[in-house]
Amino acid sequence: MTVSILTAEEAVAQIPDGASVLFGGFVACVVPEELEFALGKRFLTTGSPRNLTVIYAAGQGDGKARALNQIAHEGLVKRVIGGHWGLVPKLQRLAVENRIEAYNLPQGIISHLCRDISAGKPGTLSKIGLRTFVDPRMGGGRINDITREELIEVMELNGEEYLFYKKFSVDFALLRGTTADENGNITMEDEALTICNQVAAAACHNSGGRVIVQVKQIVERGTIHPQMVKIPGIYVDAVVLCTDEKFHMQTYDHYSDPRKVQQRKKCEPEIKEKPPSELDAKWIIARRAALEMRKDTVVNFGIGTPEYVAKVALIEGFENFYTATVEAGAIGGTPAGGLSFGTAIYPQAIVSQDYQFDFYDGGGLDQAFLGLAQADRQGHINVSKFGSRIAGCGGFINISQSAKEVIFCGTFTAQGLDVSVADGRLLIRQEGREKKFLRHVEQITFNGTYAWEQGKRVVYVTERAVFTLGSEGLILSEIAPGIDLKKDILDQMNFQPEISSSLKKMDQNIFSNKHLALGSS
Repeated sequence: MTVSILTAEEAVAQIPDGASVLFGGFVACVVPEELEFALGKRFLTTGSPRNLTVIYAAGQGDGKARALNQIAHEGLVKRVIGGHWGLVPKLQRLAVENRIEAYNLPQGIISHLCRDISAGKPGTLSKIGLRTFVDPRMGGGRINDITREELIEVMELNGEEYLFYKKFSVDFALLRGTTADENGNITMEDEALTICNQVAAAACHNSGGRVIVQVKQIVERGTIHPQMVKIPGIYVDAVVLCTDEKFHMQTYDHYSDPRKVQQRKKCEPEIKEKPPSELDAKWIIARRAALEMRKDTVVNFGIGTPEYVAKVALIEGFENFYTATVEAGAIGGTPAGGLSFGTAIYPQAIVSQDYQFDFYDGGGLDQAFLGLAQADRQGHINVSKFGSRIAGCGGFINISQSAKEVIFCGTFTAQGLDVSVADGRLLIRQEGREKKFLRHVEQITFNGTYAWEQGKRVVYVTERAVFTLGSEGLILSEIAPGIDLKKDILDQMNFQPEISSSLKKMDQNIFSNKHLALGSS
């Protein structure tokens, strides 16, 4: 069977009004950008298609105008079911202004929904999301007022609560690979991730939809090794040959970096990280958080400040004592940050995103270092919604609810905080204008009470204070040298935390570039 070879314009011309379209991609990785550009251009030129339902598991875009931002037009989009919204500000604006229906569901759940839909199941049953904003008793993942339909139900099985996520229809899947043969078999040898392309294609095909894959090259049938195929040709209806490099970048940082798709050879240099010339708040937080690292663990690092924890581990020569993982599927190696987030340099393995979340949801993750945007007395965390800005949960709920230990990392205040260190002491040169330890967080992305009931160890690390989770919520356990308890901590919080009877000073070595004894805890 010979697969159809189309231009991007011919491919998106097949999409009718009212279709449900599933998009693959993670930040910039494996994003079918030429197809997205063509779809947006078609609408602006012809006014069609209209009223699409857009589905994606992970955040796609550069936070500006690329990837899914190219289709963020009122009239083109009617509904969005997405895992992360921070990188799609144009779609986000439509949602905030009540111009589209919008849902935010956990990234791993959307990946698993694709798999369950492909298997003909009615949806996905999971504990992920219980007692967070995606629980229907707490909002059901609905982003705005015009979004009314319930996509999630609470169910009881054998005396335990679960969330049932209902299946969605998939009329088209727009995906990306590296090479296609004449039968439509797709490889991904130049892609830094494989995400959940196979189950996305299967979900679409088995729903009676059409699967279209953007590739860099087309080869003769019989020339691809079968074990290299990531999307079998029996799933694929058409391929689009992309010859414009700007539409097929490995990440938004570069067109191609071979280190993202291979293990390090002995002749190649190891990845190095230089200590910072000055310690700012992120580096201080990362140095304290890194003291929580243990040997022989499987770890996940979130985006932002947690990325610096991995940098500290490199500086301290600890990188070979643990295995880093990324929710998008990279295992081992050195996690990359910024617009390359999700990838790893010299990974040991790259697995499908749905399998990675199987491993996470089943308890395979030992430690997770995640962001701290807002916290409250109960130990709840919000990283997903701030006023009219929707960041979304991404993989945060899967990871934070499933990891054996969670270390949240973030500054104590926000907007203008300026700190420095001198003689092993922390100096606050300017306090942040915005408090982050609130009486109530705006949205519960992590439920501290639920975590305590599960027996999870949770630590909250800031540049000036460390908290642990107790039965009643946050317990202040450490303060930085040079910090006044009342002025710099208690007066900068909207609630009074429990103070440990054994309150101690943070390790003074954190506030210098002296060696840290990682893995000794």
